[in-house]
Amino acid sequence: MTTPLICQNYINGQWLHKPSLESHSLESRNPANKNEVIAIFPRSRIEDINAAVAAASQAYHSWRKVPAPARAEYIFRVGELLLENKEELAQLMSREMGKPLTEARGDVQEGIDCAFYSAGEGRRLFGQTTPSEMSNKFAMTVRMPIGVCALITPWNFPVAIPCWKAMPALVCGNTVILKPAEDTPACATKLIEIFASAGLPPGVINLVHGVGEEAGKALVEHPNIDLVSFTGSSETGAFVGATCGRTHKRVCLEMGGKNAQVVMEDADLELALDGAVWGAFGTTGQRCTATSRLILHRDIKEKFTNMLLERTQNLRLGAGTDSNIDIGPIINEKQLQRVKQYIDIAREEGAKILIGGEIATDGELANGYFFEPTILDQVTPKMRVAQEEIFGPVVALIEVSSFEEAIAILNDTNYGLSSSVYTRDINRAFTAMRDIEAGITYINGPTIGAEVHLPFGGVKQTGNGHREAGTTALDIFTEWKSVYVDFSGSLQRAQIDNRG
Repeated sequence: MTTPLICQNYINGQWLHKPSLESHSLESRNPANKNEVIAIFPRSRIEDINAAVAAASQAYHSWRKVPAPARAEYIFRVGELLLENKEELAQLMSREMGKPLTEARGDVQEGIDCAFYSAGEGRRLFGQTTPSEMSNKFAMTVRMPIGVCALITPWNFPVAIPCWKAMPALVCGNTVILKPAEDTPACATKLIEIFASAGLPPGVINLVHGVGEEAGKALVEHPNIDLVSFTGSSETGAFVGATCGRTHKRVCLEMGGKNAQVVMEDADLELALDGAVWGAFGTTGQRCTATSRLILHRDIKEKFTNMLLERTQNLRLGAGTDSNIDIGPIINEKQLQRVKQYIDIAREEGAKILIGGEIATDGELANGYFFEPTILDQVTPKMRVAQEEIFGPVVALIEVSSFEEAIAILNDTNYGLSSSVYTRDINRAFTAMRDIEAGITYINGPTIGAEVHLPFGGVKQTGNGHREAGTTALDIFTEWKSVYVDFSGSLQRAQIDNRG
C-alpha cells in the first residue's frame, strides 16, 4: 500500500485547508482494491467556495487585459509539463479511477493535445470586419471574455475533460474554478499543480474539492459566478441548467448518451467487431460516448453475435495498472450496484443475457468493483435497457430488417451524442450522416474517439446546444461585442431614412 496523497484546495495561488481525518475530509479509494486509500481531500464548505470566487473575481480584472497570445503561452507551458509528467499522471489515474494504463495515457494525451491546440487559438481569437451602411464609419466584432467560470467535471476523464474546459477558458481571458468529481481528487490535484508550475498568476485558476451537492451546488448558485460548464448526468445537468437560467448565468452542459452502432449486412464484420468491443467495453463502458446499443441487420446478426461472444469471453478483468488486462473496475460501489440493477431490469423485461451479467468476485476481483462484460440479446427498442444510460460494460443487441429501420431505432431515445454506422454503401453512409440525430457520427468507426480540434457535444437531452473542443469552445467562453468607429466628424443616424 502507498501513503495516501493529501489533497488541498488551491485558492489565489496557495494550497489551503489541509484535510484531517475529521468530518470535513473525504477519501478516494482504488476501485480495483477498495482497501487502498489513494487520497484524502477536504469537504469544502461555503467559506471555501466564497474564497475561491473572490480570488477568481479579483484576478479576472488583470488577467483579461493580458494579451491573448501571452495568455496562450502559459497554456503551451502546461502542455509541455503534461508531456513531462504523462506517465506519472497515467499511473495515478489507473489507480484512482481504474482505467487501463493504455487508456489512461490516452486521457493525458488528450490534455496535451488540448493544451497545444488551445495555445494556438491565442493568436486566432478572430472577429470580423464588415462594411458600414454609412460613409466614414468602420464596423467590426471582437471576442470578449465572460468572467469567472465554474468548471464541474466527472471522474471518467479526470485529466482530459478539465483540460477541455480550463484551457480555452483561460486563453479567452476568463478565470476559472475547478470542482472535480469526488472519485478523482488526486488526479485533479496533480493537474492543478502542473497549471501552477506553469506560472499562472494567483487566482487565475483555482481548485475546490468536495461533494457535488455541497461544493458544486454552491458554485452553481453563487451570484459572482458568470459561467458554469458542467459534464455529468442529465439529472444533475437539468438542475444546473435551471439554476443558471434563473440566475442569468451562461451555461454549457454535456450530459448523457445512449449511443448506438449500426452494423449492416454489407459491413466489414471484423472491422465492425473491433469497433463494437472497443466502443462497448473501453473504459469499462463508463464513457458518455460508449456503445450501449448494437443495431444489427438480421442477415448478419447470428454470425456477428457469435463473433462478439467469442471476443467478449476472452476479455480479461483486473486492475488498470496490470498490463495484461482489458477491462478495469467500475468506479465505486454505488455505480456497481446501478449496473447490477439494470441487469435485473433487463431480465424482467425479457432480454436474454448471453454472457456476463454478474458482479465479478473471483480471486483478487473480490477486493474491487468489477462487473463482467455483458451482452443482452432479444432487446426491443422500448425496453429501459435500450433507452436509459447504464454507464457500465453492458451492450444491448437489437435486430432490424432494413437500413431505414436501423436509423429510426438509433434516433428513438432522449439522447443524441454519438453514433456509428458500418457499411460499404456510400449512399447509406451519406444518408446516415444526414439523418442521424446526434452531435457525432462515425462511418466505419466506433462511437468513441473524439479529437480535440472537432466540436464535441450532442442534441436532445445530451446537451444544451453548446459544443466543447475545437473552435466552438471559443463560443462558450467569449461574448461577442460589436464595435463602431465613426470618423465622419458629424452625427450619423443609422436606420433613419434620409433619402426622402
